[in-house]
Amino acid sequence: MQRQDEQGRTGPLAGVRVVDLSRALAGPHAAMMLGDLGADVVKIESPDGGDDSRSYGPPFLEGTEGRESAYFLSCNRNKRSMALDLKSAEGKDVLSRLVRQADVLVENFRPGVLARLGFDVSVLHGLNPRLVILSISGFGHDGPEGGRPGYDQIAQGEAGLMSVTGPSPAEPQRVGVPIADLTAGMYGAFGILAALLERELTGRGQLVTTSLLAAVVGVHAFQGTNWTVAGQVAQPRGNHHPSIVPYGLFACQDGGVQVACGNEGIWQRLCAEFDLDPRAPGMESNLERVRNREAVTDLISSVFADLDVTSLLARLASAGVPAGRVRTIDDVYDWEQTRSQGLLIGVDHASLGPIELPGPPLRFFADSREVTPAAHTAPPLLDEHGDDVVAWLSRLEAADTVRGPH
Repeated sequence: MQRQDEQGRTGPLAGVRVVDLSRALAGPHAAMMLGDLGADVVKIESPDGGDDSRSYGPPFLEGTEGRESAYFLSCNRNKRSMALDLKSAEGKDVLSRLVRQADVLVENFRPGVLARLGFDVSVLHGLNPRLVILSISGFGHDGPEGGRPGYDQIAQGEAGLMSVTGPSPAEPQRVGVPIADLTAGMYGAFGILAALLERELTGRGQLVTTSLLAAVVGVHAFQGTNWTVAGQVAQPRGNHHPSIVPYGLFACQDGGVQVACGNEGIWQRLCAEFDLDPRAPGMESNLERVRNREAVTDLISSVFADLDVTSLLARLASAGVPAGRVRTIDDVYDWEQTRSQGLLIGVDHASLGPIELPGPPLRFFADSREVTPAAHTAPPLLDEHGDDVVAWLSRLEAADTVRGPH
């Protein structure tokens, strides 16, 4: 039987209550991940304009209740919105009531701001010892630069990601999505789940911290160990892998095709399909091919040059060589494979009406049937649920509801 909370939400986190004090992207993304899994997320926003991302755009969409930001819509599905002035006595009182009933609190203020509002970790755990707190900062909560404000592109540069992205060292590039924010949110959600699991054993919550800096360093992967254990500073390789050849984007007659020769068997199948000698000088092992990257890349490019994308992909698929096209964003959402994975969902927005949004990236199966939560709610209007949340709090308090997942 699926978990279900008192409001009918289903999913692995049904019954978990989340107070989302965050804004912009990293914290909201973490909280949205929890909401996607069935948690009841109450988003607390400033009465003066709400979440910063409500003003990010264009594009904006005009609705019956005013202008809505596509950026805000991207990271706030499956939440309820309540406007609170956290500097006021009334706002502090409502937040305290929420904390007492919550399992999780998410915040991404600059270090020290929540304490100045009167809600440092000791106060929060005094209100609710079972509370799991996620705090996301720009560069960490301590250390010589722990108080710096954090924005995604600054973190991408400071954490080294831009130095390995782009066509050459002279042209560092940001990743085309706010990857520092997104990975910080994902790491944060992962930390929350671990803390909730430990709470089942200890009965107590704890503080989980991460940062944009930590998140980017956390995804350095081999680029990090190439330095820490081999002393090699990574260089950008454009659209080709630094350690595997051939592995990258190759031009053909009417576009480009990505090819990934991740092992020697694939390399040999590629050569057989296009009448190449896999043991030619400089090509007989991946190490040799990396050393002769330019020659190998030029050879593959010359073979592909007169073929169109569709026929080239068909030949590569037939030969058992992993390959793919480069799709535009609209192509991705029109692709039947995307839709088949539940990666596009429909919701009814209070101002915009029926809209489609990118969907959650996880699916769940039990007893050979899918139990992924199928019902989703639209990103809320500012304070759309304020009265409902107050009434809900009163009902919980009157019933003396036991905190925590059922």
